[in-house]
Amino acid sequence: MQVLQGEDARAALTRSFAEIPVPDAVLARIEQTFGERLSPEEVVTRLLADVRARGDAALLDWTERLDGVRPEALEVTADELASAEVDGELHAAIRLAITRVRDFYAQQPAHGFLNHGPDGALGQLVRPLGRVGVYVPGGLAPLISTLIHTAVPAQVAGVGEIVVTTPPGRDGTVHPAILVAARELGITRVFKVGGAQAIGALAFGTASVPAVDKIAGPGNLFVVIAKRMVYGVTGIESLPGPTETLVIADDSADPRHVAADLLAQAEHNGAEPILVSVSRELLLRVQTELSEQLERLPEPNRSWARDSVEARMKVVLAADLEEALSLANLYAPEHLCLLTRDPWSLLGRVTRAGGVFVGEASMEALGDYVAGPSHVMPTGGTARFMSPVNVRDFQNIISVVGVNEETLRRIGPAAATLARAEGLEAHARAIESRLGEEP
Repeated sequence: MQVLQGEDARAALTRSFAEIPVPDAVLARIEQTFGERLSPEEVVTRLLADVRARGDAALLDWTERLDGVRPEALEVTADELASAEVDGELHAAIRLAITRVRDFYAQQPAHGFLNHGPDGALGQLVRPLGRVGVYVPGGLAPLISTLIHTAVPAQVAGVGEIVVTTPPGRDGTVHPAILVAARELGITRVFKVGGAQAIGALAFGTASVPAVDKIAGPGNLFVVIAKRMVYGVTGIESLPGPTETLVIADDSADPRHVAADLLAQAEHNGAEPILVSVSRELLLRVQTELSEQLERLPEPNRSWARDSVEARMKVVLAADLEEALSLANLYAPEHLCLLTRDPWSLLGRVTRAGGVFVGEASMEALGDYVAGPSHVMPTGGTARFMSPVNVRDFQNIISVVGVNEETLRRIGPAAATLARAEGLEAHARAIESRLGEEP
């Protein structure tokens, strides 16, 4: 285990924002599917163009070609939604997660203001988006929490309609846990389509899939590229990439918990786990725990986590907690975990992070499910300027200007002066016409 210190640590945690390298396996699959060596961007461009041109037919063709199944219909039927079942324990967990996420976002100030004063009226109108699309990734297991953590803030914002797209399984159906969660959320429209083609459908609309005002939810490389390409046609909430967790730990931390928290994120594809500690002894003990806990993980989780640990994990020995926090703010992690003797004393010095998990009882894995805040958080250093998914992502803010005559006479001349300084004579004359001045 290489331990970084000082300037080497700062260099390792400074984002380069270079293009993410595309694994050879992905390029090989592209060549096998398309018969030529295309870049992911070229693939997505083709998919989006085809969906825009052929609509549902393109969605069915690409689902069959890329996911190995051709659904009988793109939309989940009302009967499928109503009849979906999961075991009682999972159903109760879904309900608990929905309740806690809803209760959390119900506390977020989300209203506007309209102040009537001596100058007239100035304020903001806050209006919910009309329709939002939630993308729920597929894979080996249903990402129930992604649906909950994206849809609930939109519902609290007052969005009129939420539609869901998710890749179908090999049997052409959507996993029942996703359908149960949708039903508990009151979502009635779920579509069996994934990947870049689903993003195209939500952006452009097809005969079956309605166009939306905004697309939210994480996905693979192709989904993220597609979201970037359709921005402007529709809105997007973020461009989430591989997950990342930075743990700050001192000599009071339990190395078992530190290792467990790092592995919990390391089992995600492409994850970057980072440990910053002021104790060299703790670093050594965590290394031992990582090895032992890795071996106890089942496959394929063990292989996924080992890849993250061996290829991307960074270990830093900081001189003190002040330096540890400075490095964390430099890196701007998606998840920042404070496993120290007095974690609350550090919170005020955190300036850049998607979410902060304070103390050993607040592990990030809990936040992925039932803590309350959405787990859809900024990655890749974008926590410098982005926030986790929240109510405001699903609302429009409209400025209101209603000044009175007296105020116009007081501030109008300054506005006309500024307009002429910018070379906009018609602007100035529009103001002066209200002041009784002839052009």
